[in-house]
Amino acid sequence: MFLGWNAFYVVLLYWTENIVIGFYNVLKMVLAAVPHPIAHLGKLFLIPFFIVHYGGFTAIHGFFVLALFHDGGQGPPMGRMDWPCFLVFVQMLFNVVKYMYSVVPSQVRLAVLALFVSHGVSFVQNYLLKREYTTARPDKLMGSPYGRVVVMHIAIIAGGFLTMVAGSPAPLLVVLVGLKTILDVNLHNREHKKAAAIGRSS
Repeated sequence: MFLGWNAFYVVLLYWTENIVIGFYNVLKMVLAAVPHPIAHLGKLFLIPFFIVHYGGFTAIHGFFVLALFHDGGQGPPMGRMDWPCFLVFVQMLFNVVKYMYSVVPSQVRLAVLALFVSHGVSFVQNYLLKREYTTARPDKLMGSPYGRVVVMHIAIIAGGFLTMVAGSPAPLLVVLVGLKTILDVNLHNREHKKAAAIGRSS
């Protein structure tokens, strides 16, 4: 509202949060305690699978965000796609992120940095200092971001179309930001209350 952002920048910022959530989820899976050292071998499958699947899911969604909302209405140039096998989905994500970084102003980049810092503070405070990693399970962590991301995707697409139809994004973006914030607070509190309850019962 104050920096003259258009709908694309706001939608892009919410899409970027998918990457931030995925990044910290990988760290959670790496640091999750396991009942026996041999169980760490399971992480050697779960973590790469999550990176490839979630990365490809996020890359395709980012491509459509660019195609629908960026000036010109076309997707980004995908660049080289020569990484072996399923790693091509991770390469696709890198290509989309690289292109998005090149088309946004410095204010949006600072907002992305703020997202990493905000989620990083929560990661350190809750997952590490409050020892949520002791009750976390890698298999549960692998699926945990998807419900939140699906809801976010629906809100982004619906809200984005409404702002485009209305001609002025400000009122509807305020609603979108408000609803997204309420959703985040509820999911955040539910996640950490559940982890605390598990910790007390153990």
